[in-house]
Amino acid sequence: MGFGVAYRERVIQIPRVQRLGLFGGSFNPVHLGHLLVARAAMEELILDRLFFIPASQSPFKPVVELAPAVDRLRWLRLALAGWTRCEVDDQEIRRGGVSYTIDTVREYARRFPRAWLGYLIGADHVAQLPKWRAADELAGLVEMVVIPRPGEALGGVPAPFRARQLRGFPLGVSASQVRERLKAGQPVDGLVPAAVAEALRNNRLYL
Repeated sequence: MGFGVAYRERVIQIPRVQRLGLFGGSFNPVHLGHLLVARAAMEELILDRLFFIPASQSPFKPVVELAPAVDRLRWLRLALAGWTRCEVDDQEIRRGGVSYTIDTVREYARRFPRAWLGYLIGADHVAQLPKWRAADELAGLVEMVVIPRPGEALGGVPAPFRARQLRGFPLGVSASQVRERLKAGQPVDGLVPAAVAEALRNNRLYL
């Protein structure tokens, strides 16, 4: 006589790791280059969410006069209207003083302990990474995502940092160029989102 053993196969589901992008900067003001970087990052890195994190004051640009934080935040929110996977995070502005990346990354690591964190960084900052505050700790918490300059390839990345380069949508426009055109009374349409261009014309901060 045979014996049959009835059993139900159990399917073990491994939870997917959440993928978060962190995009810091002055955004003084936000322009289309920032949005193209965001689009490329979301597509290439398969991000669940991308956080724009405007600095209170960059340690790398201490002499640059920033537009008031309330305006930079408003322009970012105008630019990102309808971008459902993008959020504006004002923690560095609320914290005040010089904004250090490690302070922000620690907060994300605390809030999202199981997530993959990718930090977007301009190619011109890569060589200086070992000089960033708490560089070794920072290297262990995030993978750097390098924003290329048009026509340039990623060079070596200093240890112990991990990095990858975005492939798509490099655009040769900078916030300083936008400010210079505004100061000269020249239009910035096509360089910043339409709603931001209108806001910049109305408040005349950079004149």
